Amino acid sequence: MSRRFVGNVALILTAFIWGVSFVAQRAGTEYLGPFTFNAVRSFLGGISLLPVIVFFKFIVGDHRTQEEKHIQHKDLFFGGLSCGAVLFCAMSIQQICMKFVPAGKAGFISALYLIFVPIISVFLGLKLNRNVIISIFIAVLGLYFLCYKPGSVFNIYDGILLISAFFYGVHILVVDHFSQKTNAAKLSCLQFFVVSFLSFLFVCIFEKISFGSIWACRVPIFYAGVVTCGVAYTLQIFGQKHTPPVIASLIFSLESVFAVLGGMLLLNETMTLRELLGCVALIFAVILSEVKRARAK
Repeated sequence: MSRRFVGNVALILTAFIWGVSFVAQRAGTEYLGPFTFNAVRSFLGGISLLPVIVFFKFIVGDHRTQEEKHIQHKDLFFGGLSCGAVLFCAMSIQQICMKFVPAGKAGFISALYLIFVPIISVFLGLKLNRNVIISIFIAVLGLYFLCYKPGSVFNIYDGILLISAFFYGVHILVVDHFSQKTNAAKLSCLQFFVVSFLSFLFVCIFEKISFGSIWACRVPIFYAGVVTCGVAYTLQIFGQKHTPPVIASLIFSLESVFAVLGGMLLLNETMTLRELLGCVALIFAVILSEVKRARAK
């Protein structure tokens, strides 16, 4: 079993967890302000990873030299700050807009990191093969069919949400850079403590902390914190060790498919023909992006 295959599986699991998390985020807007919600969920995500880090350190041991430790600690520090700062921008903007943009449209616009990742990658010198370019266009079309409702009117929050998609794209690329140099669990843990700290600063300026509201929102916060942050984002960092960022962004777009399927299974929602076409297009796009590599192998 190749590392690339294992990495892709980890990214698919990430997309699945992210897809279900939209429900938790929407529920969170009913109880808490966006910065309070993100501060608590990110803190829970960081805390949940500490036992994992200690466990693996105890089991595997630490055989690094002092010089190796110094270099890796430096990479971890700058990686955690960079990933955390970018993720704070993306999560904050998205959570603010969740109250004003329908979930389907929010999912479509947020997933447009699918476009930003290859555009930024090309500026950084990456060459894209034809299959990947075609896959990106098919995936965007699939997202449109799956998420965007006919007759939706553009509003200012749609444009703001597009900025969030840009930051998510930057986050994928920053993770790609630092995931090669650091431990996935440690990097994920540190980035969420950074997000929590920055969010708390904005809570002090714009919001008031209500422990009663936090307790009332405990189920969405637990899922968004422990499962989405602690588990999914760690899987993202691990998966991106073995998968190029453009392909990773295509796999992440499957979160919209899982969101719709989750609605069918958990909320007894039905899938329209338009949504079914969107799902098929997204799945086909992900498969097509790997075809050339599979043939070469």
